[in-house]
Amino acid sequence: MRVATDIGGTFTDLVYIKKNGEFGIAKDHTTPGRYERGILNAIQKSGISPGEIDMFIHGSTVVINTLTERKGVKVGLITTQGMRDVLEIARGNRPDLYNFKYKKPKPFVERHLRLEVAERLNYKGEVLVELHESDLKRAIEYFRQEGVEAIAIVFLHSYKNPIHEQMAKAYIQKHWPEVYVTASFEVSKEWREYERTNTTVLNSYVKPIATEYINNLKIELENIHIDGTKYIMQSNGGSTTFEHAKNDPIQMVESGPVAGIYGAKVLGELIGEKNMIAFDIGGTTAKCSLIHQSEVKITTDYYIEKTDTNAGYPIKAPVVDIVEIGNGGGSIAWIDELGSLQVGPQSAGAYPGPVAYGLGGESPTTTDAHLVTGRLSPKNFDYDVDMEKVKQVMKEQVSALFQVSTEEGALGIIQIANSNMLNALRLISVRKGYDPSEFAMIAYGGGGSMHAAVLGRELGVKKVIIPVSSAVFSAWGMLQTDLRRDYIQTYVEPFEQLDLQKLNHKWKEIESVAAEEFMEEGMEAGSILFTRYLDMRYAGQEHSVKVPVPNGDWSNENRQEIIEKFHELHKQHYTFKLPDTDTEIVNIHVTGFGQVDKISPREIDMASKRQNPILEVRDVYFEQEGWLPTNVYAREYLGTDTVIQGPAIIEEKQTSTVLYPGQTLTVDKYGNLIIETGV
Repeated sequence: MRVATDIGGTFTDLVYIKKNGEFGIAKDHTTPGRYERGILNAIQKSGISPGEIDMFIHGSTVVINTLTERKGVKVGLITTQGMRDVLEIARGNRPDLYNFKYKKPKPFVERHLRLEVAERLNYKGEVLVELHESDLKRAIEYFRQEGVEAIAIVFLHSYKNPIHEQMAKAYIQKHWPEVYVTASFEVSKEWREYERTNTTVLNSYVKPIATEYINNLKIELENIHIDGTKYIMQSNGGSTTFEHAKNDPIQMVESGPVAGIYGAKVLGELIGEKNMIAFDIGGTTAKCSLIHQSEVKITTDYYIEKTDTNAGYPIKAPVVDIVEIGNGGGSIAWIDELGSLQVGPQSAGAYPGPVAYGLGGESPTTTDAHLVTGRLSPKNFDYDVDMEKVKQVMKEQVSALFQVSTEEGALGIIQIANSNMLNALRLISVRKGYDPSEFAMIAYGGGGSMHAAVLGRELGVKKVIIPVSSAVFSAWGMLQTDLRRDYIQTYVEPFEQLDLQKLNHKWKEIESVAAEEFMEEGMEAGSILFTRYLDMRYAGQEHSVKVPVPNGDWSNENRQEIIEKFHELHKQHYTFKLPDTDTEIVNIHVTGFGQVDKISPREIDMASKRQNPILEVRDVYFEQEGWLPTNVYAREYLGTDTVIQGPAIIEEKQTSTVLYPGQTLTVDKYGNLIIETGV
C-alpha cells in the first residue's frame, strides 16, 4: 500500500492506494508547531493499518513557512574577498519603476555575519589565488562567538570549479562538526552570483529546522511501525529520500503544491488531455500552473515574497513554474485605506479559522461568503455552524459599509477572490503566449471546485475537470510521482560552433553521476530515465529559453533541428525570432527519473449508485440571476454518464462543486466531473 500526506495551511490530507487501484482518503486539521501530529491523526482517522504501508510519501510546508515567518536559524556567510555585499547590491531592479512604496529586500544574513576570505578563481574555473585557511579559522572563531548555527559558503565562479568550496567545507566540518554547512555548488551550479548566494543562504537558514522536522517525522512513523520506503516531495515535481531532503531542504520550498500539478499531468494522460491548466485552491492560497503537451514546466527563476513593492528573494533551484496568490477559503475580507473591499492575502488559517468554525474567528472569509450565498451547506461542516453569527459579521463588516444586502456583500467577496485568481490564471497562460481555449482546466483543493466553473468560463477554457476526491488531489498526485533529480550546469558556448563530441561527453558524465545516485537509493538501472534540455539565447541576449533536446549522441543534423526549435520557442515566449542571428548555450540541464509503477484509479461501480442522487433543493445566489432554486446532488451517488444541467451544487464531504446556469456537467467512467463551461 502507498500512502501520501500533504500538509496545508488549514488541513492535512492523506490518500492511500492499494495495488488493485482501490483508494481512500482522510483529512484532519493541520497542527502548527508539531506538524507530524497532524499526519499521525490523519493516519489514525483513515483506519488503515500502518504495517501495510510499503511506501510513504510526504509533502510539507515546513520550508516555505520557515522562510516567510522568519523562523530559521542565525546564518554566517563566507565568501570571496570583495563579494561581501552581493546580497545588499542584489540586482538593483524594481518590480515597478515608478512605485514609490518599493522596499529593498532585507538580506537574511546581517552584514557583520558576512565574512570574506582570500581565494579567487577566474571565469574558466582556474585558480588565481589559493584558499587561505587562516581566514577560515578566524571566521569560525567569530561565528562561534556570535552564536551562528549554520554557515553558507559561496565563492566566485565555484559553479565552474568547486575545489575551494569543497576545501572550505571540509575544513569547517573538521574543526566545528556541530555546525550545519552548505556550499553553493551543492545547491546550484548555475552562474549569477546574487541568485546563487541567496539560494545557498536560504538553504542554510532552513537546514537545521528541516532536519529536526524530518528526523521527528521519521521517529514518529517508525514508532507506529511504518517501515516501508519513505520519500519527500520536492519542488521539481519529483520525490527524494528523507536523507537527501535533509541535505538540500531548499528543494522542498514548494513541496506540497507541485504534487497536484504532477497529478494533473498523470490524470490528463489517463483521460486523453495533454494540455491542462492545474488550479489548486486551499485554505490560504490559490496556485496554478500550465501543462503543455503533457510536460510540466520547470524554472530556476523562482522567487518568494515577490510583490508590486518588493523584489522578493530568488531561489536558484528547479521549481515547477507556478503562480501562487494569497486567496483561499480562509482568506479574510477587509476594507483598505481607500474604502475598497479586498480579499486576502491575510488568512484565518486553521485556527481560529472562518467565522463558521465557531473557534473565535471574527472576520468574514471566502468560506463564510459561500455559506451566505448558499453554495456551501452548514450541514457539511465538522462544526456546528451559527449561520446567524456568520450573516451578522458579513452584514456589519462588509454589506452595511456599501449599503447592499448581506448576500450581495458576500457575493462581492467571492467576485473579488475570483478576480484575483483570474489574474493568476492569465499569468500562466495568456501572458506566456498560450490560448486557454486549447486547454482543459483541472481544479482541486478544498476550494477549487467552488470557483472553477465560472473562472474557466471567464478565462475561455471550454472544459473543467473536478477529479475524484478533489480536496486531497495533491496527496493523490504524490502517489504517482517518480524520484527525480535535476542537474543544471552553466555551460556558455556559441551553439553554431559547438564541439559536439565535447558536449556528448558532458551529457554522459552527468547522466553517469545521476544513475549512480539513483541506484544508491535503491532504484534499478532499468527504471532510470533521463531527459535533456538546453537553456539557449541569441548571442548577447540576457534572457534564455529552455529547449527540449534529444538523448544520445548528437550530429550536425541534431544541431540544426535544435536551432529551429529554439527560434520557434523564442517567438512563443517573446513574440519574435531572429533566424539570422547566432545562438548560444547558457546552461545544460539533465532531469533524471527513478520511475515507480503507476496505479490507475478504478472505474466506478454503477451498481452502487442510487436512483435519485438529489439531496435537496435550496436557494443559491448567482451573479446577474439573484436567488435561484438549485438542485443539490450527492457526488457519491452519481454514476457514469450522469448529465446535470446548471444551476446545480454537487456536494461531497470535503467540498462542493458549483455549476452555473447554462453549464453542463457529466461524469466519466472514473468518477471525474466534466463541466462544459459554455464558452
